[in-house]
Amino acid sequence: MLPTVAVVQRGFASGLGSLRDAFAQPGARNALILTLAVAALTALINVVMGTTIAYVLVRYRFPGRAALSTLVDIPFAIPTLVTGVMLVALYGPSSPIGGWLSSHGVHIVYQRAGILLALLFVTLPLVVRTVQPVLLELDLAEEEAARVLGATRWTTFRRVVLPAIRPGITAGGLLTFARSLGEFGSVVVVSGNILNHTLTAPVFISQLIGGFKTEDAAAFATLLFALSFVIVLITERLTRRSVTP
Repeated sequence: MLPTVAVVQRGFASGLGSLRDAFAQPGARNALILTLAVAALTALINVVMGTTIAYVLVRYRFPGRAALSTLVDIPFAIPTLVTGVMLVALYGPSSPIGGWLSSHGVHIVYQRAGILLALLFVTLPLVVRTVQPVLLELDLAEEEAARVLGATRWTTFRRVVLPAIRPGITAGGLLTFARSLGEFGSVVVVSGNILNHTLTAPVFISQLIGGFKTEDAAAFATLLFALSFVIVLITERLTRRSVTP
C-alpha cells in the first residue's frame, strides 16, 4: 500500500489541480480512451482464446500437447520490451511479412492493431493459467452424463462446464484488462507513440515524467489505479453471485 499512498499523495497534494493539468496536456484524453478500449478488446478476445486453449489442454490428449502448454508460458519468460522488438522485426514495414501486408493495405506496426497484437501476446497466459486449474477440478462424470442424455458437445460445454468455470474466466478477464491498462514495454516499441493515434496512457505518463511533471503523472496514474480498483470490486461481486447457490 505504501507506493500507492505515495503516488496518490503526490498527485493530489494540491487537490484536483494536477489531474486537470494532466488532462490539459495534448493527447491526454485520447490516450486514456485508447487504453481503455484496447484493454477491453484484449480481454474479450483472450477470454475466448484462453478458455478454448485451456479446455483443449485439459480435455484432450494429442501429440504436441506438452509443447503447446510450454508455448503458452513463453510470454511470461520474454521481457515485454523484447516482445515489442520481436513484433517490429516480424511485422515492420521493412520485414518480408510486414512488407507484404503493407502492400495489401494491412498495417500493424505503429498502428493500433500493433498495440492490440502486443497486448494479446502478453496477456494470453493469464487467462489460460487461470481457467485451467478450475477445469482440472471439474468432475468428468457430469459432462459424460450430459452426453449420455443426448446433449451435444457445445450444449454440454455451455450448460455444464461454462457455469462451473465462469469465476475463473471472469478472473482471467480481469487480470487481462488490468495488465493491459499498465502495459508499457511492448507498447512503447510497437505503437510509435503517435499523438492522438497510438499514444497510450502508460506511455503518456512516462512522457509526463520525462517532462518533469511528476505531480501530473502521479494524478493520471492514480486515475488508472482507481479504474482498475473499481473493476476489481465489480468483478468480485459478479463472481460471488455466480457461485452463490
